[in-house]
Amino acid sequence: MARITLVDDDENIVTSVSLALESQGHAVKAYYDGASGLAALENDPPDLAILDVKMPRMDGMEVLRRLRRASDLPVIILTSKDDEIDELLGFNLGADDYMHKPFSQRLLIERVKAVLRRAGSPAGDEDEEDEVASRALKRGRLTLDPARHDCLWNGRPVKLTVTEFLLIQALAQRPGFVKSRDNLMDAAYDDQVYVDDRTIDSHIKRMRRKFREVDPEFDAIETLYGVGYRYRES
Repeated sequence: MARITLVDDDENIVTSVSLALESQGHAVKAYYDGASGLAALENDPPDLAILDVKMPRMDGMEVLRRLRRASDLPVIILTSKDDEIDELLGFNLGADDYMHKPFSQRLLIERVKAVLRRAGSPAGDEDEEDEVASRALKRGRLTLDPARHDCLWNGRPVKLTVTEFLLIQALAQRPGFVKSRDNLMDAAYDDQVYVDDRTIDSHIKRMRRKFREVDPEFDAIETLYGVGYRYRES
């Protein structure tokens, strides 16, 4: 099963979440402040990180911001704030999922399963459709290798989160065809996870920024206002 790092300053939540995840066979390491959590994530990256927002020494958003400088590690954000601004900020920084406290342990387990599933390589005995989806894809200057989670633009690597990779893959599979936000949500999220339109927009905005760090002229992802997005193969 997965190695999970949990960073939260609430001892009760750390205990209950750790027990719930360990009951599923996961190995959990817990830290009670953002600075210690970030150091652990950088020195010994797990398969998944779960970060609280409000913590001493460094909050969860700052941990995520620094982590995303060099890592596409899957991240779930936890918060007691019922504020959509925090949620949008989390997605803009590259969070893969977001949960408000209080939450059910069962729902958290399902979210963890979903994020890990999206991050993992396809099994060798999956059906033909999944096998096709796992093959390397080349569209113009874009090359995607799902099995290795590699993304190249003009031969240069672009570091994408799991969600961002699934979104560009969904768009690039059919260049010129429009994908609605609902289509993209289906491609990037499991049925158990609800996200709204603004979440997809936030991921697309962040993904474009990453490609433009490699190529300032990048314009392959087009927005069709009120309709969705499409990949333009140049």
